[in-house]
Amino acid sequence: MASSILPAVFILVFLSGATAQLSKNFYSKSCPGVFDAVKPVLQSAISKEKRIGASLIRLFFHDCFVQGCDGSILLDDTGNFIGEKTARPNNNSVRGFSVIDRIKSRVEKVCPGVVSCADILAIAARDSTVILGGPSWRVKLGRRDSRTANITAANSDLPPGSANLTTLVRSFRSKGLSTKDMVALSGSHTLGQARCVTFRARIYNQTNIDPSFARTRQSRCPRASNSGNNNLAPLDVQTPNVFDNNYFKNLIDQKGLLNSDQVLFNGGSTDSLVRKYVRNPKAFDSDFAKAMIKMGDIALLTGSQGEIRKNCRRVN
Repeated sequence: MASSILPAVFILVFLSGATAQLSKNFYSKSCPGVFDAVKPVLQSAISKEKRIGASLIRLFFHDCFVQGCDGSILLDDTGNFIGEKTARPNNNSVRGFSVIDRIKSRVEKVCPGVVSCADILAIAARDSTVILGGPSWRVKLGRRDSRTANITAANSDLPPGSANLTTLVRSFRSKGLSTKDMVALSGSHTLGQARCVTFRARIYNQTNIDPSFARTRQSRCPRASNSGNNNLAPLDVQTPNVFDNNYFKNLIDQKGLLNSDQVLFNGGSTDSLVRKYVRNPKAFDSDFAKAMIKMGDIALLTGSQGEIRKNCRRVN
């Protein structure tokens, strides 16, 4: 029994040690204008393409779940370095890198060599949520950027859209996140779109799906595995560009696009949370904000660890 308790204790100790060095006022003296530098770039990008806000929230998630919130996902491949962008969950999927580049460039003009790319990702995820109608929170800052990436961990640690509930719970728990955190964070699928290749099996093979919803999705996602793989469909069929609780309403109506969506309301342990977020959107907003803060604490580099990259795509 003792051996089964140790991993959870280790995670808690590890996280508490790292997060103690973060601060909501970390740049109050060294770069007080950082938030004013980030927000206009995001507002401009989202005004041109609403989907980019969802992409930036997802980018933060995909960064934090692979060796921690250290900006490793932003690193490009080089002749002697393999980053995480070509991992199965990321390849032709994660996006928003050019927006992060523009933010970094603007921040560097305001306070060069001070703000990490990892912190920029955390701020961008918060601001994107707010701009699209979601809750705000005070972002804890002080992360440092990694000098490494881990394509192996990117392939293993990011739960796929086909994941069942057990896999999802286990995956989030391994990062120190609870089942409630997992359900709340899944609510970010109130925004954005998914590719046909990620939901084809669900719309053709599963029975816990609204028939008319399945037919609509099938019209843009042919059964043949070599056709239409990159065709897009909204994760929230009602309000795909607004942060709200319609995602959870869709699940009750069996209109979850991905298997990993619908398993949250499929006769299992998370059904009650889905019902709660449908009844009480303020509870969802609050739990989402808390979960984003908690996710932002995963396996950090702080103090003299890592570096502050000058260019988010490569080490200094």
